[in-house]
Amino acid sequence: MIATTKSRKRKQPWSLWTERRVPSEYEAVTYKFHNHFRNEPAPFELSEDWAINVFYKTNREQSALVAAVEDWEGYRDTRAYTYRRYVEDQKDREVYCDNLIDEFESRNHYAGLAPAWLDFIGDYYLPVRFPGHGAQMSSVYIGQMAPSAFVTNTFYFQMANEMRRVQRQAYLAQVMAMDTGRPELADSDRTRATWTGGETWQGLRELVEKQLCAYDFGEAFASRQLVLRPIFDHLFNTEFARIADANGDGLLAMLHDDFRTYDEVYAVENTEGFVRYAVDRGEGNDALLRDLTARWLPLGEKAARGIAEGFARAPGADSAEAIVGRTLEAQRALVAGCGL
Repeated sequence: MIATTKSRKRKQPWSLWTERRVPSEYEAVTYKFHNHFRNEPAPFELSEDWAINVFYKTNREQSALVAAVEDWEGYRDTRAYTYRRYVEDQKDREVYCDNLIDEFESRNHYAGLAPAWLDFIGDYYLPVRFPGHGAQMSSVYIGQMAPSAFVTNTFYFQMANEMRRVQRQAYLAQVMAMDTGRPELADSDRTRATWTGGETWQGLRELVEKQLCAYDFGEAFASRQLVLRPIFDHLFNTEFARIADANGDGLLAMLHDDFRTYDEVYAVENTEGFVRYAVDRGEGNDALLRDLTARWLPLGEKAARGIAEGFARAPGADSAEAIVGRTLEAQRALVAGCGL
C-alpha cells in the first residue's frame, strides 16, 4: 500500500491581493512593480545621501501631487495595455501607414507637390522632429518618476507613439529630398538650424526645453499633459493636417489624422483618467494642477502663437489669430475634460 500524504495547498494568485481575486494579465505584470516607491529609508538600496536617492525622494515622494495620494496602485490605463497588447494594436496602425505611404509613392506623389508647399515644409514642418524628440524624452522622464507601474506604462506607450511620429517625419524628409531633387529637405544641419534659430519656432523651443527641466513629478505632468501636449498635438495633428490637405498633400494630412485619431486620443484618455484619480484621492490636487497649468500656460500661448504665425504663411492657410484661437480652445477643452 502506498502511503499518502496531504498535498501542500497550492498558493493561489489571488492570495497576493486584498481583493481576494485572480488578477488579470494586465494587473499580474504591473501591480506593485515599483518596489522602490516609498521604500524606507530610501528608494534604492544605497546610502540615503546618494544623489539618486535624494533626487527621487525630492521629486517623486515629496512631490505635492504624489504625496497627497495614499495609494497609487489603484490607477488603471484606460486600455489596460500590456506590452503585448500595445504591440498588437499598433501593428495595425503601422500596417495602415505603410500601405498609405506605398500608395502615394506609387503615384509619384512628392514630385507633384508645388514648390511653394515644399518651401513651407522645409521651414515650418520638418523641424518638428526636434520638439518631437523633446516630447519623447519628457514622456520617458515622467514614466521613470511615476509612483506606480500602472502610471509608468501609459507614459512609456506615449513615448513609443512619439517615436512613431518622429520616424515617419524623418522618413518623409528623406524621400521628399530624393524625389523632388531638393537635398536641403533632408539636411539635418539645416533643419536643426531652423529649429534653434527660426523665429517662429522659438516659443515652442523655450516651452519644450524648460518643460524638460521640470523635475518635480506633479509639475512635469501638468506642464506636459495639460499645456505642451494639447497645444503641440493640435497644431501638428489638426491645424497642419488641414493646411496639408488644402495644398494637395493628402499623404501628410492622412498620416497626421491617424496620429490624432489613435495616439493623441490615447494620451488624452489617460491624462483625463490620471487627473481624476489624483484629484479624487488627493486633497488639494485639483487646486495644485490648476495652479501649475496656469503657471505654464503663458509659455504655451507663446509657443502656439509662434507656430501659428509660421502656419499662416502657407498657401491657403487661415490667419495666425484663427489658428491660435482654435489651438488654445483645444487646450482649454482638455483641461475642462479633466474636471479642472
